[in-house]
Formats: sequence, structure tokens, C-alpha cells
Amino acid sequence: MQEGIGIRVPEIMLPDKAVDLHKWSVIACDQYTSDAGYWDRVARLVGDAPSTLHLIYPEAWLDSCDMEKRIRSIASAMRRYMDRGILKALPPGFVYVERMTSEGRLRKGLMASIDLEMYDYNPGASTLIRATEGTVVDRLPPRIRIRKGAPLEVPHVMVLIDDPGKTVIEPISEGKAAREKLYDFELMLGGGHIAGYLVNDGPSIEKIFSALMDLADPGHFRRKYDLAENKPVMVFAVGDGNHSLATAKACWEELKAGLTPDERKDHPARYALVELVNVHDEGLAFEPIHRVLFNVDPQAVLTGLRDYLLAAGMDAEYEMKGSEAAVAERLAELKQNFKGQLIRFAHLNSHGLFKITNQKSNLEVGTLQPYLDNYLAEHPEARIDYIHGDKEALSLSGKPGNLGFLLPAMEKRELFRTVILDGILPRKTFSMGEADEKRFYLECRKISR
Repeated sequence: MQEGIGIRVPEIMLPDKAVDLHKWSVIACDQYTSDAGYWDRVARLVGDAPSTLHLIYPEAWLDSCDMEKRIRSIASAMRRYMDRGILKALPPGFVYVERMTSEGRLRKGLMASIDLEMYDYNPGASTLIRATEGTVVDRLPPRIRIRKGAPLEVPHVMVLIDDPGKTVIEPISEGKAAREKLYDFELMLGGGHIAGYLVNDGPSIEKIFSALMDLADPGHFRRKYDLAENKPVMVFAVGDGNHSLATAKACWEELKAGLTPDERKDHPARYALVELVNVHDEGLAFEPIHRVLFNVDPQAVLTGLRDYLLAAGMDAEYEMKGSEAAVAERLAELKQNFKGQLIRFAHLNSHGLFKITNQKSNLEVGTLQPYLDNYLAEHPEARIDYIHGDKEALSLSGKPGNLGFLLPAMEKRELFRTVILDGILPRKTFSMGEADEKRFYLECRKISR
């Protein structure tokens, strides 16, 4: 590892060539959290075949499974896959990834290990690697219990770099034909296609580190973001999987307390395997994450939101438009000259639009989320879920007792500047693509000695 840059060349494990990768690779555990049917289809497709399904804990099953039994089975499956040669170690090297999503977008990535000593998910962090959104600490304990007993990590974390010159990842694609192709297959249940290539030659590795060092240069950093002061450099922003990375950080902090200084320097648990993605990649889309409330009185929630915003010094009103098409038409009309924020909502067959001016937050989610947090604290019978995709959110909103808020997407080119200047965003502010464009589990890495 080059000192100070925050990443190292990983030692990755992949399934033996006899393993059916279509069954092996499943989507991130925090997707389809309110759609247990999706995960039931995954389970039927996989059966008893070797699969990352047996190495993770889908969040849709958290309330329906015996947690202790599931956690024990994960660690057991990891050891079994290693002992039986189902997982094979690659020579040290990066893996260049090309993902063709179901939306027809080609997204490029680079599998690398990041140094958890240079990562901080807390508000006000000044580290090289930072969270983009708030971390819900209450969500960490089940993940920590899994990782503490696991000999492997199976990551779905995607970490962004702000590389408008496309100097780090994109040059690798030019010579991919000469590289060893590690995998090339269709992902399950409409997840698209993925291919990976080994990057383990000295010149390519040196170019990657050199390009990252340029991004980390303090002078370049200040000029890039037009900073008047010496703000700490940030090169990596966690785009997806922040809670998984926060789990890895928590486990490392606990483990390193019992290690000697020499042991800490090179312990595998000090690092976490992630996919680096350039925020300027044409195949990377920022999608909004919608909010759906369950077991609520929708009219009371809407009235309460209006009153909350008015009491906070904002101007707020909402319109009922009946159909989704009518709301879309009204939204297009208002966007011509409306200077405030617009938030769609839906309940059963009713659709409407919140209009807010004099807002206190630059983002619609920052305006909405504090009210939702307060409401949920006062109504323990209610529940919230964070939904990727308009179709999924509208489907859930159409059920009795549910209310959905559909938020607009943020501009991805503004992400780094916003985090650098304003700090982390409200949790679940954006999604890197639709639900089925999320990272699928595939590569593994040892985290124990």
C-alpha cells in the first residue's frame, strides 16, 4: 500500500470455475427490504447451490428468521466454502469491473481495499474517506455480530471518486482484452450483466496509485473545489453500503485494541474491500430514495407536515391532483418558474404535490426528513421504509394505511462539493441507480488470520 492514499491492492477470492455464478451472485442485502417475495424468488433459484445468499442476511428477513441461527449459518458457510475449495484465492491485484445494468447503462468500477484508519462516518469528519449520508447506528449491531464471527467479507460497498479527467479507472478499459477475464455472466432476476478483469501488472498498478495521488494533492484539491481555506482533503466518498463500511470500522476499532502496533499495520481486518466508481461515469445515475410510511393516517401526516413547515418559518401548502398523470403535468408546469421545493406524495389512488418556499435546507429530503423523524418518534405504531424506484414506491403507497413521499434526484456532480462544504447529507438522500442496478455480491476477501 502506498502510504497516505487510503487504498491497497487487495487479495480477492472468487468461486471455483465449476460454480454457477448466476446463482452465486445476489443483490445487496439492503435492497427490496419491503419485498420479501423478491428474496423468496432468490432462495428458490439458488436452492442449496453455492451462493452469496448463504453468506449474507437479507434485511427483508430480519423479522422472519431466527437471527442467531442465521448468523451462525453464515460463518459456517464461509468456512465450508474455503475448506472445500469452492472459493479460490487470486494473486494480489485490483479487479476492473464492467456492469451493464438492466437500464442499459455501462458502469465501470475497480475493486480495491480501503484503509479503515482513514475512514470516518461521523458528522464533521475530516478524513480522506468519508460517508456521504448519516449513519443510523441502531442498524449496526446485527451486521457487527455477523462480521465479528466471519472469516470473510463479501462486500456490496461502492465508494466514489471525483475524477472528471477520468484518470484512475477508465484507462484500464482500453487494455482489457489483454487481461485475464475472471468472470463474465448474466446476473439473476433482471440484474443485468457483469464482467471482471484482473489488474495485477506493475505499470497499471503504479498508474492507478499515481492518479489517486494527484486527486489527493492539497493544492489540486483546493483549486478543484475553489476552497478559500485549507480544508482537509477528501478523495473517497461512500456512495452505497455506508452501514456495511461503518460495521467494518466498528469491528476493526474493537479488534485493534488487543493488537500490538506491528500487528495493526497489516492486519486484514484493517481493510475493507469496495468497488471504486467515478462519480463522472456516464453509467452511474443518481436516483432519489423515496419514503413510504406504513400504518399511518395519511391525511393527518400531510396536515402535520404542513403545520410543521409553517411553524418552522417556511411557506407550505399541498395540492391534491387525483391521478399520477395529473401530478406529473402540474409538476412540469410549476418547474417553469417555481423557486421553491416540490415533493410528490401518494396514498391509495390519490396523488398530490407539496409546494414549499423559504425552505431551510438546500435539498428536499433535508426539508422532509426532520418531520418524519419527529412523527415516527411520536407514533411508535408507524413504520418507515426507504424505497428505490418510483414504481416500487407507488405500489407500496397504494395500500391502505400507507403514504409515500417521492423525492427528486440530486445532481451527482455536486456531491463532493456539498459534503466537503456542508458535511454529510441526511440519511438515504440518494441512490446510485435503481434497485436492480445495485452492486451484487461476488468477490470475497479474508478478514481473519
